[in-house]
Amino acid sequence: MTQFMHSKFKSLKAYDTSEEAESMKGYIRLNTNESPFPPSPKAEAYAYKAADTLNYYPDPDCSKLASQLSRMLGIKPSNIVFGNGSDEILSFIFMSMCEKGAAFPDITYSFYRILAGLNGVDYITPPLRDFRILTEDYADLEGRTVFIANPNSPTGIALDTGELELIISSNPESLIVIDEAYADFGAKSAVRFISKYPNVIVVRTFSKSRSLAGARLGWCMTNDDLAQDIRTIKNAIAPYNINALTQAAALGTLEDEEYTRKNINVICRVRDNTRSRLQEMGFEILDSSANFLFVRHKTISGQKIFDELKRFRIIVRHFSNPLVLDDWNRITIGSAEQMQVFLEVMNGVVEHEAR
Repeated sequence: MTQFMHSKFKSLKAYDTSEEAESMKGYIRLNTNESPFPPSPKAEAYAYKAADTLNYYPDPDCSKLASQLSRMLGIKPSNIVFGNGSDEILSFIFMSMCEKGAAFPDITYSFYRILAGLNGVDYITPPLRDFRILTEDYADLEGRTVFIANPNSPTGIALDTGELELIISSNPESLIVIDEAYADFGAKSAVRFISKYPNVIVVRTFSKSRSLAGARLGWCMTNDDLAQDIRTIKNAIAPYNINALTQAAALGTLEDEEYTRKNINVICRVRDNTRSRLQEMGFEILDSSANFLFVRHKTISGQKIFDELKRFRIIVRHFSNPLVLDDWNRITIGSAEQMQVFLEVMNGVVEHEAR
């Protein structure tokens, strides 16, 4: 840290992107939960056409996108705010809506801790029980803003809407943020609660099921008052935060929902097949409503599995928390072809270790 960096950031730990860099080209990347499918052809065509408008600033309100999403979801365009990835929406919330602190599980999306540290937000982390969020751990949090990834990452386990509603209704003085980055792969959305309760924000992304991780687009859904608060923060920081190509590609994606649904179905089918094959090899696997599996082997360490796969140019996500996660790896579901290669290599590793 140089002398010019503010001292309050001295202990800040940034998000680790070292295994998402250029050096990973040529690897089968099963570590970042991206889609194995390219964007919709309509998304590509719309983005290509939008290149002619790059001499103008983009629409700050993403009006066409908001209208299309509102029709699909049965909400008003004013209920929707877009961010440069869902991480930007989360950043706006940590920045402006956590005055009384935050609460999120001890094992969940690691960016919550980073954003809390960046914004000086005090937080508590109720522990998972058998890798599950228990609603009783989120009762009467005295105004802390609650962040629930549903399905959770890295576990893949989802709460049902009844459990989510219990957390919402038992914390009327707390803002409840439901992060649904992976919900399309098996969880029910909490969007219906935004009109029933005044303290709910649902966050979504185009990065996973809609194949636009490289375009950087997320959105949140909430009531008009909360949406306006978030919009105020957005417009104070980056009013033109969604570029014209991304807006066009996203609109094309939304107009080709059949393509998205087909890909989701393929990913879920490949996920279930991968799960069965890994269980035959002696892996313990948590229930997953996401586009990844959280696994550990009965006799082989998580680090050993990670290292051996990397030797064969396959990258998965290893977690090194020695108390809880050291033997676990998170495996993104790639294409059927990629997963076949992964399973063949994994089977070879297991057989070699068994000798």
